[in-house]
Amino acid sequence: MSKDASLLKGNWNYPTTVWFGVGRITELATACKQLNMKRPLLVTDKGLVGLPMIKALTADMFGHGFDIGIFSDVKPNPSGKNVDEGVLAYKKGKHDGVIAFGGGSSLDAGKAIALMVGQSRPLWDFEDVGDNWTRVKEQGVCPIIAVPTTAGTGSEVGRASVIHDEKAVLKKIIFHPKMLPQIVIADPELTIGLNVKVTSATGMDALSHNLEALCSPGYHPQAEGIAIEGIRLINNHLIDAVKDGSNLVARSQMLCASLMGATAFQKGLGAMHALAHPLGATFDAHHGLLNAILMPYVLQHNADVIEEKMQRLGNALDLKDNTSSGVISWVLQLRKEIGIPHTLKEIGISEDKLTEIAEKAVNDPSSSGNPKKMSKADYEKVLLAAIIGS
Repeated sequence: MSKDASLLKGNWNYPTTVWFGVGRITELATACKQLNMKRPLLVTDKGLVGLPMIKALTADMFGHGFDIGIFSDVKPNPSGKNVDEGVLAYKKGKHDGVIAFGGGSSLDAGKAIALMVGQSRPLWDFEDVGDNWTRVKEQGVCPIIAVPTTAGTGSEVGRASVIHDEKAVLKKIIFHPKMLPQIVIADPELTIGLNVKVTSATGMDALSHNLEALCSPGYHPQAEGIAIEGIRLINNHLIDAVKDGSNLVARSQMLCASLMGATAFQKGLGAMHALAHPLGATFDAHHGLLNAILMPYVLQHNADVIEEKMQRLGNALDLKDNTSSGVISWVLQLRKEIGIPHTLKEIGISEDKLTEIAEKAVNDPSSSGNPKKMSKADYEKVLLAAIIGS
């Protein structure tokens, strides 16, 4: 494994075009030209919009002759209102493409805005249920460039966005194949500014994607191979990225693991995400942190049906105990080392809405990918364990 981040560079086409490596953000103007963008709208969040990286980027784009606009009214759990307002900004500025720039929230919002700029139906008509995606006017979806600044969601290589329906108090998955960005610029230097807590939570989010993809039932050896390698990279590099945020090798490998998780979970997710979605919508909690806390409790519930996969994973990680129990112990130790709370109670989530969350989890699309069919009672049991730490 290279210890020189400059060697970790390449152009990939899997599942979309990815320009990966330190310094690749300088090629943003080239990417816009390839997609015939002249007036792109940069979609980001309020935390990033005032940072030097955004100011430098916009100055460079103006210098290359691009009339770039910025929309930054994106919440940590992006809402339908955020998307609607982004569409208005796009139309008002007469833009011709979207640059989704930031963490999973900005990427999800940016992709949803790009979808909606040419639609006549409301956003929720494209929820990932049945064949709703066929309602999309494909010619109305504008070009998308995705630039991740966190190593967690992998939304940059996904064909969907998770958007908060505030009226229904639900997170809904909006899906269409054309929401897959045409070009991804994955520059590890852009993740250097992440603080310890965000690095930890987003890194565990990447782990949850890879883990749930591996555990999801069905025959998909490509996804399982990607997932196991993604988990191995996280095992080798997440702690280093947390302890030394300027470690570009660790940052690079975590960005790879994030991309890999989102590629692999096309096979399916599971109960971690089925619970995290309604918890995030109800308590406005960080998605990656929720997955991190829920992880060992869900693995324990599924343990008897994922033993063979956990043995393969344990061997790949060179664990002394290559059983489900050994993998869960590894997860617990990893969480401890990077400062993840052990219970949901520690982040302010109580038993008050236990039944409501369990009911929503049963109906969440991610639930169908769990290796065990989950009832409302099953979700209540797992959620209670995660709240009190039993």
